[in-house]
Amino acid sequence: MSLLTDLINLNLSESTEKIIAEYVWIGGSGMDLRSKARTLPGPVSDPSQLPKWNYDGSSTGQAPGEDSEVILYPQAIFRDPFRRGNNILVICDAYTPAGEPIPTNNRHKAAKIFSHADVVAEVPWYGIEQEYTLLKKEVKWPLGWPVGGFPGPQGPYYCGIGADKAFGRDIVDAHYKACLYAGVNISGINGEVMPGQWEFQVGPSVGISAGDEVWIARYILERITEIAGVVVSFDPKPIEGDWNGAGAHTNYSTKSMREEGGYEVIKKAIEKLGLRHKEHIAAYGEGNERRLTGKHETADINTFKWGVANRGASIRVGRDTEKDGKGYFEDRRPASNMDPYVVTSMIAETTILGKQ
Repeated sequence: MSLLTDLINLNLSESTEKIIAEYVWIGGSGMDLRSKARTLPGPVSDPSQLPKWNYDGSSTGQAPGEDSEVILYPQAIFRDPFRRGNNILVICDAYTPAGEPIPTNNRHKAAKIFSHADVVAEVPWYGIEQEYTLLKKEVKWPLGWPVGGFPGPQGPYYCGIGADKAFGRDIVDAHYKACLYAGVNISGINGEVMPGQWEFQVGPSVGISAGDEVWIARYILERITEIAGVVVSFDPKPIEGDWNGAGAHTNYSTKSMREEGGYEVIKKAIEKLGLRHKEHIAAYGEGNERRLTGKHETADINTFKWGVANRGASIRVGRDTEKDGKGYFEDRRPASNMDPYVVTSMIAETTILGKQ
């Protein structure tokens, strides 16, 4: 008699050339990931070879009931760490039957910016630090915290080890390896300042691929926490009070910034970002005002300032960049629930295309 786990782990390639493709897309809230699977006749390596598909947009808040069909366009392929073999995860964006991007399709808008000749020439690199909090499923309280109570104050938990400091490491390591298997350019993980909070980093990734990789990494994390019976929260301030919030610090450089004389290009880019501070803040995640208070390694939401090695600034420049006269900078304003398509393309639009 086969066990359920035996059937889940069946190797399809032993009996068929057919594969399973899990189509993944973003729902109407802008943060709710949705997915469904379909059988394909054989292995696929190029998104253009995949068929378009449809879904009921009235059930995701993206279409009215009387005209509910929304079309999925495959855009990026990743290996499926859950089904393995030749099975794949497919990042999609959403369009009307007439071929128009639906209003919540931020990938389409970002792709336009990243395909601009001036942006392509600058080869923009992104490194995104995605923070998140693991919560107990029944009470929506951070993992490792006493129910209805609080742990000891912050200090020992950042990059901490031990059963009284690190909560959920099995989930974090499972996610790390699953992302590497999938082909995500995940570059590291660490425990964060608030207990029960963790971070993974994606990048350096070029242009639109940064958004694709962060979204599929979020999807993989959601699936792993589903298996573990834990809830993942991307709320920028999950616990009020003297506890750190959760951000998605976005490291950025262009070809000009990485070459000799790049530090001057960086300073000019930061100046442009300062001129559009309000526009960027409005697009950098919901509830960010609860996080950007001027405390807990943040700059006040209404203030734009930058500095070298300053974690209380809006934009931080590393010591090595200052010393070398070239490199990258870190935009510390994005919230953990930001849309990476919006944030990455907006930074390029402001700093390269000079939008004001």
